[in-house]
Amino acid sequence: MSSTTHIVKGIAIAFKHGTWLVTDAQFVSPGKGSAFTRTKLKNLKTGQAIDHTFRSGESVETVDVQRNKAQYLYSDGTDFHFMENDTYKQFSLSADAVGDMKKYLLDDTDCYILKLNDNPVSVQVPAKMEFTITSTPPGERGNTATGGNKEAVLETGLVIKVPLFLKEGEKIIINTENDTYVSKA
Repeated sequence: MSSTTHIVKGIAIAFKHGTWLVTDAQFVSPGKGSAFTRTKLKNLKTGQAIDHTFRSGESVETVDVQRNKAQYLYSDGTDFHFMENDTYKQFSLSADAVGDMKKYLLDDTDCYILKLNDNPVSVQVPAKMEFTITSTPPGERGNTATGGNKEAVLETGLVIKVPLFLKEGEKIIINTENDTYVSKA
């Protein structure tokens, strides 16, 4: 059992008759009133996502989830196929199990597979990844006082804001936790 102050992104907890992955956690200590932890949870079996607030002092049971390195191979339209790096065992996950992570998956992408009772249930990508810009409008100089941003489409179809100086074909590094530009690759 852990207290709510130990709830962090990436752990799994037993909650509401299921196993849930904490996809986002924010500890809040207001000046008035008791502290709480605001979380976003994803059910590892059904893929359902919910928001839940844990009050300070509540206890939650943490669940041991295995995290293995894997490589994304391909998608056949309905399932996403992976291979474990250490055993070369291939397996697939449904689109619901992959969830929003599909916007970061290119062939041969290294990622982590979460296993519950030795069964793959979810995928996690690294916090920072490299992508190529496939389309972006040309940046116009002089139309901003403090820099400025424009939209760019990445090779996976993900649309993010990038600085005006970037062009099509350039490689960039993005933060996958909040879909933001980090630097040129």
